[in-house]
Amino acid sequence: MPNPRASLTSCPSSENGMFENLSDKLERAFKVLKGQGQISEINVAETVKEIRRALLDADVNYKTAKDFTDRVKAKALGQNVLTTVSPGQLLTKITHDELAELMGGQAAGINMGGNPTVVLMSGLQGSGKTTFSGKLANHIRRKGKRPLLVACDVYRPAAIDQLETLGKQLDIAVYSERANNDPVAIAQNAIAYAKQHGFTAVIVDTAGRLAVDEAMMDEITRVKKAIQPQETLFVVDAMTGQDAVNTAKAFNDRLNIDGVVLTKLDGDARGGAALSIRSVVDKPIKFIGTGEKMEALDEFHPDRMAGRILGMGDVVSLVERAQEQFDEKQARELSKKIAKDQFGFDDFLEQIGQIKKMGNMKDLMGMIPGVGKALKNIDIPDDAFKGIEAIIKSMTPEERRNPALINGSRRARLARGSGRGIEEVNKLMKQFEETRKVMKMMGDKTKMKAMMQQMQQMQGMRR
Repeated sequence: MPNPRASLTSCPSSENGMFENLSDKLERAFKVLKGQGQISEINVAETVKEIRRALLDADVNYKTAKDFTDRVKAKALGQNVLTTVSPGQLLTKITHDELAELMGGQAAGINMGGNPTVVLMSGLQGSGKTTFSGKLANHIRRKGKRPLLVACDVYRPAAIDQLETLGKQLDIAVYSERANNDPVAIAQNAIAYAKQHGFTAVIVDTAGRLAVDEAMMDEITRVKKAIQPQETLFVVDAMTGQDAVNTAKAFNDRLNIDGVVLTKLDGDARGGAALSIRSVVDKPIKFIGTGEKMEALDEFHPDRMAGRILGMGDVVSLVERAQEQFDEKQARELSKKIAKDQFGFDDFLEQIGQIKKMGNMKDLMGMIPGVGKALKNIDIPDDAFKGIEAIIKSMTPEERRNPALINGSRRARLARGSGRGIEEVNKLMKQFEETRKVMKMMGDKTKMKAMMQQMQQMQGMRR
């Protein structure tokens, strides 16, 4: 799989990215136990105090932070440390489990029942509700549903335009009635339309306000009563911290929501909303938005998020993102090409496209255990593949099909045509050959088996 020649530059160690500041402070808290031979009331109390401070700095609700650290302390003091486990490792494990429990314990998932499945979106203006509606439609289409987006914001013509633009971008139908000012009637008509035209999911995007008000709550309550949705989701901007939690509580008290969606977790979110919402509102976080792309949407898994907060990575989510971009037919065709030694630059370019669809590079690499911490002060731009793509697109169709043709003079031409240095072209050619060798080895079951046996033997020697 291709590796981008990323332009790596230093960036300030501030709250750049999801939970980064919290992760740093928790790491410092665990250092209190470094070199300690056993758990004691003194070293645990000091560590727990640092953990509580880290949570409060992340804008976690005070009562939530206190209850959390009290539980961590009680569990730590109630355990005997095994000789193979250090106090720091034990407390990290306890903190991980408690963080996962704080955020809900298990992934809640979305109720896909009903014919059609009806999802009602709620939230304040500017929370990313309309964009999320498009992302959710894209997500449930991959689950085998045929979604219909419904424009029920009758106050902002731009909201209808935005939803229709997203619909065109995703090739998903949008239902709107520009001359109708009754959101209840529009929602009911949309569901009738969906039933008549074979849509199996209806996502109703409602109006937002700048603040919670009685008129807004009354309107969305009437819409919910009229359409009886399987899911009522509240969308909130994670960057608003405790305000997000308070707003979620206000909506839940009136609407009895089924779950929360946190958007903009790729920005300067301190993480307080994600950590506080479940305990304050008693409703699960169901999805998180991690970027502007329509694919930048993850189902929320508390245990995986706890691992990411503590710098343990999230390999499972990384694999799931890769599987979402996996096309079985394309994979079979690619395997045949590899077996016949016909893997060319068009195929290489296709692999890059699939990686790009998985999300931004820093987020993806942060899912690999140990890599996230190493990258915290490094900026990996979203256009990290730009140079590679420019060089490949400067090749002739014959050169892409048969890379062996690319000699010294052709490499110089590619450098001029792509506006890149000759060393970049040479590096790409070398990288391409290495990728081709690895892919060929993976396709050769005999070699792959021998390599696995070799790795097992080496592992045995280390023991």
